[in-house]
Amino acid sequence: MNTRRVFFTASAGALAAAATPPRSAMGLATTCYMTVRRFKDTVEFLEHCHSLGAGGIQASLTSTAPEYVSRLRRMADQYGMFIEVMAGLPRTGGDTAFERTLVAAKEAGALCVRSACLGGRRYETFSTLEDWKQFVASSHQAISRAVPLAEKHKMPWALENHKDWTTGEFAALLKQYSSEYLGVCLDTGNNMALLDDPMELVESLAPYAFSTHLKDMAVEEYPDGFLLAEVPFGEGMLDMQRIVQIIAKARPKTKMTLEMITRDPLKIPCFTGNYWATFPGMPASRLARMISMVRKARVRKPIPLLSTLPPKAQMQLEEDNVKACLNYARTRMAL
Repeated sequence: MNTRRVFFTASAGALAAAATPPRSAMGLATTCYMTVRRFKDTVEFLEHCHSLGAGGIQASLTSTAPEYVSRLRRMADQYGMFIEVMAGLPRTGGDTAFERTLVAAKEAGALCVRSACLGGRRYETFSTLEDWKQFVASSHQAISRAVPLAEKHKMPWALENHKDWTTGEFAALLKQYSSEYLGVCLDTGNNMALLDDPMELVESLAPYAFSTHLKDMAVEEYPDGFLLAEVPFGEGMLDMQRIVQIIAKARPKTKMTLEMITRDPLKIPCFTGNYWATFPGMPASRLARMISMVRKARVRKPIPLLSTLPPKAQMQLEEDNVKACLNYARTRMAL
C-alpha cells in the first residue's frame, strides 16, 4: 500500500502516522545527498524529507514557473514544513536568474535564499594570492548586485561561509554591506578547513544567521595536515547542543537545517606551501591551535571511507547518517 497516497484519508490516518517518523523541527539541505543520491526535483525532495520526519528543506528550485512554485508551496503548507531556496550569485550585470529566483522564492513562501561565493575550496582553487584577490573583487561585484535585489524584493539573503572567507573576513564583509536583508547561512564545520576555531565562528556569525548548515565534524592527522569529515551528530568533536543554543539565542526565528555530507574525508594540507598561498598574514598560532584541537579530539569511531563501499551500501550509509542526525536533533537537541 502506498502510505503517501492514503495519508490524507481519514480511514488510513493512523496507518500513515505510524509509518512517518516523529517530526523534527530541523530541515534538510539537498547537499545531504550530494555524493550518492542526488534529487533533481524540489517537490520530490520535499516529499522525501517529509517521509523522514524533517521540518523543512533547503533546495534549488527545479522551476520558477508560477504553477510549479504554487504546487511546492501548497505541499509544504500541507506538510507543515518550511522552505529555504538555493541560488547562484548574479555574476554579470545582465544575469536575471538571481532576481527570478528571489521572486519565485517569495512566492513559494521561502524564509530566505542561500548562496555561496565559491563552489570549491580556497586552498585548492587558488594557487596564488593574485588569483584570490581577483576572486574577492568579482565576489564583491556580485554581492553588490545581489544586495539591492534582495532589498527590492524584501527577501532575506543568506551568504554561506563556504571554505572561502575566514571568520574575520566574513564578518567584515557583512558589516561592509550592512543590509538588513544580507545575512549568513552559518555552516558550523566549513571554516575548520581555514584553521578557524569552530566555536569562535559560531559566536561571531550567529547574530547574522538567516539560515544554517548544521554539521558535526571528525578529524584525524595525516602527513600533510589533517583530515576533516562530516559525521552524524554526537560522533564528532563539536558541541552541537551549545552551537544550536548560541544560534537560537542570537536569532530565535532562524530555522536549523542539516548538511550531513556523506563522503570520504577532505584533506586539509596545511603543512604544505601551496595551502598558505592565499593566507599571507595568517599567524602560525592559528595552525598550532588547530593541530592541537585535532590531536585532542575524541571521536567515537574512525572516519569511514565511503569509496570503499559498494554503491548500494554507499546509498544506505548516506540515508542512515541523515536519519541518525534527525533522531539526535529531536531527542538530544530539542529540535
